[in-house]
Amino acid sequence: MKHLKIRQSILAGAALALVSTLAACGPKAPPVIAPPPPKMVVIPPQPMPPRGASPNLVTPPINTYGVRQTINTGISPAQTTWNLRSAYNVAALNCMDPKHAQILVNYREFLKTHAKKLTQVNKTVDNEFKAKFGPRFIAPRELYMTQVYNYFALPPTQSSFCDAALAMSNEAATLKSADIDSFAARNLPSIEQVFLRFYTSFDQYRVDLAAWQAKYMMTGTAPVPAPQPLSYQLSPTPAQAPAQ
Repeated sequence: MKHLKIRQSILAGAALALVSTLAACGPKAPPVIAPPPPKMVVIPPQPMPPRGASPNLVTPPINTYGVRQTINTGISPAQTTWNLRSAYNVAALNCMDPKHAQILVNYREFLKTHAKKLTQVNKTVDNEFKAKFGPRFIAPRELYMTQVYNYFALPPTQSSFCDAALAMSNEAATLKSADIDSFAARNLPSIEQVFLRFYTSFDQYRVDLAAWQAKYMMTGTAPVPAPQPLSYQLSPTPAQAPAQ
Protein backbone atom coordinates (compact mmCIF):
# COMPACT_ATOMS: atom_id res chain seq x y z
CA MET A 1 0.00 0.00 0.00
CA LYS A 2 2.84 2.27 0.87
CA HIS A 3 4.53 1.50 -2.43
CA LEU A 4 1.32 2.35 -4.29
CA LYS A 5 1.15 5.83 -2.76
CA ILE A 6 4.76 6.52 -3.62
CA ARG A 7 4.11 5.41 -7.19
CA GLN A 8 1.07 7.65 -7.47
CA SER A 9 3.08 10.61 -6.14
CA ILE A 10 5.79 9.94 -8.69
CA LEU A 11 3.24 9.73 -11.52
CA ALA A 12 1.53 12.96 -10.38
CA GLY A 13 4.86 14.81 -10.25
CA ALA A 14 5.78 13.51 -13.69
CA ALA A 15 2.42 14.63 -15.09
CA LEU A 16 2.86 18.06 -13.58
CA ALA A 17 6.34 18.34 -15.00
CA LEU A 18 5.06 17.26 -18.41
CA VAL A 19 2.31 19.94 -18.32
CA SER A 20 4.84 22.60 -17.33
CA THR A 21 7.16 21.49 -20.14
CA LEU A 22 4.37 21.59 -22.69
CA ALA A 23 3.26 25.00 -21.47
CA ALA A 24 6.78 26.33 -21.80
CA CYS A 25 6.98 25.06 -25.39
CA GLY A 26 3.66 26.62 -26.41
CA PRO A 27 3.13 30.07 -28.01
CA LYS A 28 4.11 33.00 -25.77
CA ALA A 29 1.65 35.80 -24.97
CA PRO A 30 2.53 39.09 -26.71
CA PRO A 31 4.28 41.61 -24.45
CA VAL A 32 2.19 44.44 -23.10
CA ILE A 33 3.29 47.75 -24.71
CA ALA A 34 2.30 50.94 -22.96
CA PRO A 35 0.70 53.54 -25.23
CA PRO A 36 2.85 56.59 -26.01
CA PRO A 37 2.20 59.60 -23.83
CA PRO A 38 -0.12 62.19 -25.40
CA LYS A 39 1.63 64.94 -27.33
CA MET A 40 1.66 68.28 -25.61
CA VAL A 41 0.38 71.08 -27.86
CA VAL A 42 2.02 74.36 -26.95
CA ILE A 43 -0.14 77.26 -28.08
CA PRO A 44 1.91 80.42 -28.64
CA PRO A 45 0.54 83.72 -27.36
CA GLN A 46 -2.05 85.40 -29.53
CA PRO A 47 -0.47 88.13 -31.71
CA MET A 48 -1.00 91.59 -30.29
CA PRO A 49 -1.27 94.93 -32.10
CA PRO A 50 2.04 96.77 -32.43
CA ARG A 51 2.83 99.54 -29.95
CA GLY A 52 -0.34 98.98 -27.96
CA ALA A 53 -2.61 100.09 -30.80
CA SER A 54 -6.29 99.27 -30.76
CA PRO A 55 -7.09 96.04 -32.65
CA ASN A 56 -9.90 97.95 -34.37
CA LEU A 57 -7.62 100.47 -36.05
CA VAL A 58 -8.06 100.81 -39.82
CA THR A 59 -4.95 101.47 -41.89
CA PRO A 60 -5.06 103.64 -45.02
CA PRO A 61 -5.58 101.52 -48.15
CA ILE A 62 -2.86 100.63 -50.64
CA ASN A 63 -3.61 101.29 -54.30
CA THR A 64 -2.86 98.99 -57.23
CA TYR A 65 0.63 100.51 -57.56
CA GLY A 66 1.50 99.61 -53.98
CA VAL A 67 1.23 103.19 -52.70
CA ARG A 68 -0.56 103.71 -49.41
CA GLN A 69 -3.19 106.41 -49.72
CA THR A 70 -2.67 108.63 -46.69
CA ILE A 71 -3.70 112.18 -45.96
CA ASN A 72 -0.38 113.28 -47.48
CA THR A 73 -0.72 111.44 -50.79
CA GLY A 74 -1.01 113.41 -54.03
CA ILE A 75 -1.10 116.89 -52.51
CA SER A 76 0.13 120.18 -53.98
CA PRO A 77 3.43 121.85 -53.04
CA ALA A 78 1.58 124.46 -50.96
CA GLN A 79 -0.43 121.76 -49.16
CA THR A 80 2.80 119.83 -48.57
CA THR A 81 4.31 122.86 -46.84
CA TRP A 82 1.15 123.45 -44.82
CA ASN A 83 0.92 119.78 -43.78
CA LEU A 84 4.53 119.86 -42.62
CA ARG A 85 3.74 122.98 -40.64
CA SER A 86 0.74 121.13 -39.17
CA ALA A 87 2.94 118.18 -38.22
CA TYR A 88 5.33 120.64 -36.57
CA ASN A 89 2.35 122.12 -34.67
CA VAL A 90 1.27 118.67 -33.41
CA ALA A 91 4.82 117.88 -32.32
CA ALA A 92 5.16 121.17 -30.43
CA LEU A 93 1.97 120.42 -28.53
CA ASN A 94 2.26 116.67 -27.96
CA CYS A 95 5.98 115.87 -27.63
CA MET A 96 6.36 116.45 -23.90
CA ASP A 97 9.33 114.19 -23.17
CA PRO A 98 12.28 116.30 -21.95
CA LYS A 99 14.42 115.01 -24.81
CA HIS A 100 11.95 116.63 -27.24
CA ALA A 101 11.73 119.99 -25.44
CA GLN A 102 13.64 121.79 -28.19
CA ILE A 103 10.78 121.17 -30.63
CA LEU A 104 8.58 123.80 -28.98
CA VAL A 105 11.44 126.29 -28.83
CA ASN A 106 12.25 125.75 -32.49
CA TYR A 107 8.60 125.87 -33.51
CA ARG A 108 8.00 129.26 -31.93
CA GLU A 109 11.04 130.63 -33.73
CA PHE A 110 9.89 128.99 -36.97
CA LEU A 111 6.51 130.76 -36.79
CA LYS A 112 8.15 134.10 -36.03
CA THR A 113 10.86 133.88 -38.68
CA HIS A 114 8.64 132.65 -41.49
CA ALA A 115 5.35 134.37 -40.68
CA LYS A 116 5.13 136.15 -44.04
CA LYS A 117 5.89 133.00 -46.04
CA LEU A 118 3.44 130.89 -44.03
CA THR A 119 0.69 133.45 -44.56
CA GLN A 120 1.34 133.24 -48.29
CA VAL A 121 1.20 129.43 -48.23
CA ASN A 122 -2.05 129.53 -46.29
CA LYS A 123 -3.64 131.82 -48.89
CA THR A 124 -2.47 129.52 -51.67
CA VAL A 125 -4.07 126.52 -49.98
CA ASP A 126 -7.31 128.50 -49.54
CA ASN A 127 -7.31 129.33 -53.24
CA GLU A 128 -6.77 125.67 -54.15
CA PHE A 129 -9.74 124.59 -52.05
CA LYS A 130 -11.85 127.43 -53.43
CA ALA A 131 -11.03 126.38 -56.98
CA LYS A 132 -12.10 122.82 -56.18
CA PHE A 133 -15.13 123.40 -53.97
CA GLY A 134 -16.31 126.91 -54.84
CA PRO A 135 -17.43 129.58 -52.37
CA ARG A 136 -18.22 126.97 -49.71
CA PHE A 137 -14.66 125.74 -49.56
CA ILE A 138 -14.16 126.48 -45.85
CA ALA A 139 -16.03 123.38 -44.58
CA PRO A 140 -14.13 120.82 -46.74
CA ARG A 141 -10.84 122.50 -45.94
CA GLU A 142 -11.53 122.40 -42.19
CA LEU A 143 -12.56 118.75 -42.47
CA TYR A 144 -9.34 117.93 -44.32
CA MET A 145 -7.20 119.78 -41.78
CA THR A 146 -8.93 117.96 -38.93
CA GLN A 147 -7.88 114.71 -40.60
CA VAL A 148 -4.33 116.03 -41.00
CA TYR A 149 -4.02 116.91 -37.31
CA ASN A 150 -5.51 113.61 -36.21
CA TYR A 151 -3.19 111.75 -38.57
CA PHE A 152 -0.06 113.19 -36.96
CA ALA A 153 -1.51 112.71 -33.45
CA LEU A 154 -1.87 108.92 -33.80
CA PRO A 155 -0.94 107.69 -30.29
CA PRO A 156 1.03 104.50 -31.16
CA THR A 157 3.40 106.49 -33.38
CA GLN A 158 4.05 109.36 -30.98
CA SER A 159 7.53 108.37 -29.80
CA SER A 160 8.90 107.82 -33.30
CA PHE A 161 7.03 110.84 -34.62
CA CYS A 162 8.56 113.08 -31.94
CA ASP A 163 12.04 111.81 -32.76
CA ALA A 164 11.52 112.62 -36.45
CA ALA A 165 9.99 116.00 -35.64
CA LEU A 166 12.95 116.90 -33.43
CA ALA A 167 15.41 116.16 -36.23
CA MET A 168 13.29 118.19 -38.64
CA SER A 169 12.98 121.13 -36.24
CA ASN A 170 16.74 121.28 -35.71
CA GLU A 171 17.31 121.41 -39.46
CA ALA A 172 14.59 124.06 -39.83
CA ALA A 173 16.39 126.32 -37.35
CA THR A 174 18.75 127.53 -40.11
CA LEU A 175 16.11 127.56 -42.87
CA LYS A 176 15.51 130.57 -45.11
CA SER A 177 11.91 131.43 -45.98
CA ALA A 178 12.63 131.09 -49.70
CA ASP A 179 13.56 127.44 -49.13
CA ILE A 180 10.53 126.38 -47.09
CA ASP A 181 8.72 124.63 -49.94
CA SER A 182 11.75 122.53 -50.91
CA PHE A 183 12.40 121.86 -47.23
CA ALA A 184 8.83 120.60 -46.81
CA ALA A 185 9.09 118.46 -49.96
CA ARG A 186 12.08 116.68 -48.39
CA ASN A 187 10.94 116.45 -44.81
CA LEU A 188 7.25 115.62 -45.02
CA PRO A 189 8.05 112.24 -46.67
CA SER A 190 10.60 111.58 -43.91
CA ILE A 191 8.00 112.16 -41.21
CA GLU A 192 5.48 110.19 -43.25
CA GLN A 193 7.78 107.16 -43.06
CA VAL A 194 7.05 106.91 -39.32
CA PHE A 195 3.41 106.27 -40.10
CA LEU A 196 3.98 104.07 -43.13
CA ARG A 197 6.19 101.73 -41.10
CA PHE A 198 3.59 101.56 -38.38
CA TYR A 199 0.77 100.80 -40.83
CA THR A 200 2.87 98.06 -42.43
CA SER A 201 3.50 96.48 -39.02
CA PHE A 202 -0.21 96.71 -38.18
CA ASP A 203 -1.19 95.04 -41.45
CA GLN A 204 1.27 92.24 -40.64
CA TYR A 205 -0.32 91.89 -37.21
CA ARG A 206 -3.71 91.32 -38.87
CA VAL A 207 -2.18 88.61 -41.08
CA ASP A 208 -0.49 86.94 -38.10
CA LEU A 209 -3.68 87.12 -36.04
CA ALA A 210 -5.75 85.50 -38.79
CA ALA A 211 -3.21 82.66 -39.07
CA TRP A 212 -3.19 82.17 -35.29
CA GLN A 213 -6.98 82.09 -35.15
CA ALA A 214 -7.19 79.57 -38.00
CA LYS A 215 -4.72 77.24 -36.26
CA TYR A 216 -5.58 77.54 -32.59
CA MET A 217 -9.07 78.87 -32.05
CA MET A 218 -11.72 76.27 -31.27
CA THR A 219 -14.84 76.06 -33.40
CA GLY A 220 -17.50 78.26 -31.94
CA THR A 221 -15.10 80.73 -30.38
CA ALA A 222 -16.32 84.26 -30.77
CA PRO A 223 -14.52 85.91 -33.69
CA VAL A 224 -12.44 89.05 -33.32
CA PRO A 225 -14.59 92.03 -34.31
CA ALA A 226 -14.02 93.58 -37.70
CA PRO A 227 -11.81 96.67 -37.67
CA GLN A 228 -13.63 99.96 -37.30
CA PRO A 229 -12.30 103.51 -37.74
CA LEU A 230 -11.08 105.16 -34.56
CA SER A 231 -11.71 108.71 -33.47
CA TYR A 232 -8.59 110.07 -31.83
CA GLN A 233 -8.57 113.19 -29.75
CA LEU A 234 -8.17 116.14 -32.05
CA SER A 235 -5.04 118.18 -31.62
CA PRO A 236 -5.54 121.93 -31.25
CA THR A 237 -6.20 123.78 -34.49
CA PRO A 238 -3.54 126.16 -35.85
CA ALA A 239 -5.30 129.08 -34.12
CA GLN A 240 -4.68 127.35 -30.79
CA ALA A 241 -1.06 126.48 -31.43
CA PRO A 242 1.58 127.94 -29.10
CA ALA A 243 3.17 131.27 -29.87
CA GLN A 244 1.03 132.09 -32.90
